[in-house]
Amino acid sequence: GGDGWAYDIGYGGLDHVLAQGKDVNVLVLDTQVYSNTGGQASKATPIGAAAKFAASGKGTAPKELGLMAMQYGNVYVARVAMGAKDSQVVKALREAESWPGPSLVIAYSHCIAHGFDLSQGMEQQKLLVNSGLWTLFRYDPRRISDGQPPLVLDSKEPKVKTADFMRNETRFRMIEKMNPERFKVLAEEAQESARHRWKLLEQMAAIHFPEEAAVTAADEEEA
Repeated sequence: GGDGWAYDIGYGGLDHVLAQGKDVNVLVLDTQVYSNTGGQASKATPIGAAAKFAASGKGTAPKELGLMAMQYGNVYVARVAMGAKDSQVVKALREAESWPGPSLVIAYSHCIAHGFDLSQGMEQQKLLVNSGLWTLFRYDPRRISDGQPPLVLDSKEPKVKTADFMRNETRFRMIEKMNPERFKVLAEEAQESARHRWKLLEQMAAIHFPEEAAVTAADEEEA
């Protein structure tokens, strides 16, 4: 499904399925906007992006669906972007399929509503990840029983300014054209949000759990 379904109108159902501990694999194609119904803002829409109902640029950070799913402890969670690291996409899909419990893979998907030449989509995805606005990771509950942190970061600390990414897409650039001062503020907020999110994930990727704390789908099935 898309982000409009997974983050918004269908989130209650998705959350219910993940909470059951069953072997269900979910792939979310995240375009950061309601693509099929005219381009309205969704909870996945990033800071500074223009969309219907956010014509002056969305002023709040996107919902962290992956972090929310991790809280169950027995859900495999990955965030991927084909253009940034295709090998990580393959690894995540294989791990998700082999995990005998619920799996959630969130894949960044560029969209015509973003307002750029989609033939450059893979390059723009790479720039997105390098800006820190989309961090690649895999959360695998099996790693706990191996004495390893369950969260693995697959992208590096942000090294590209968020504004450099944003200016490549009309959904951001139109805000700069209409109101340069607001664009500057939103770009700075996006930069700060990306930095905070990276630091949070970096700390989480260093957390080890006691072996007895490991939760497996098999244990839940036995219970």
